[in-house]
Amino acid sequence: MRWLHESILDEARFSIKMPMRFLSTSALRKGWLVVLVCLIFFPGASATFGQANDRLTPVQQRIEVQRRRLSSSEVEERRDALMKLGAMRHPDASRAAISALNDPEPSVRVTAAHAIEALPASEAASALLPLLKDKQELVRREIAHALGATRSRSAVPQLIEILTNDKEAAVRAAAAMALGRIGDEAAVVPLVETLSGASAKKKSKGSDNEFLMRAAAQSLGEIRSRAGVAGLIATLNNDTNPIDVRRAAATALGSIGDITAAPALKAAIASNDPYLSQTAQEALRRMH
Repeated sequence: MRWLHESILDEARFSIKMPMRFLSTSALRKGWLVVLVCLIFFPGASATFGQANDRLTPVQQRIEVQRRRLSSSEVEERRDALMKLGAMRHPDASRAAISALNDPEPSVRVTAAHAIEALPASEAASALLPLLKDKQELVRREIAHALGATRSRSAVPQLIEILTNDKEAAVRAAAAMALGRIGDEAAVVPLVETLSGASAKKKSKGSDNEFLMRAAAQSLGEIRSRAGVAGLIATLNNDTNPIDVRRAAATALGSIGDITAAPALKAAIASNDPYLSQTAQEALRRMH
């Protein structure tokens, strides 16, 4: 039976590959009839005419489907493909998404940044770091957040550069939060300088600056280094700072747990703002 199978396949190949000008109508019909017979009576024969996907695992097949969609001319289809790749939480799916970091559409680049989180930390960071220089504020901001999610210490120097020098407060705040998630003590001094305003080449205004300061205080609390205590105490004691910034400083001091912050926290309990007073009390309780 095997010889018959191979004979029919050979004839089908010959009929299909022969140039059309050499084939009569009857020969063409015969060739396609042979193919049809193969498909019906020899199920394995279909592999001869296109079984590339059959060699892939089910997961690889799903990845390949989405990878092909990344070539779509429609922005939303490309974004949807990236979201599906990211949802697989599989390194190979994340690798398929890397090419979209160079997509001409900013929203696609952002979606790609969050689709590669299943990669090993160093691999993800290597792919993301070049985009900290992207011209679009949205992209730089989301890349900083994505780098924080990797928790890769290799990202710390460039995140500090962004924290110190980026012209957009929202991007600087994202870098501050990313540094807090990574938890490297090398970020403590730049975060303290951000908290005091010493690092800003261009002063931010209003709510933007407040959000940046809160992000810096929160990250100092996450890193939990005593090197950040003095800066946090100064922030808490400065009653010209926004209340929410002072509250963030009090919370961070409670997280660090250094007893030298106790006097400042006790003083904050007497604040006219009930939320700051309550936050200071909770921070003191965490120290004992």
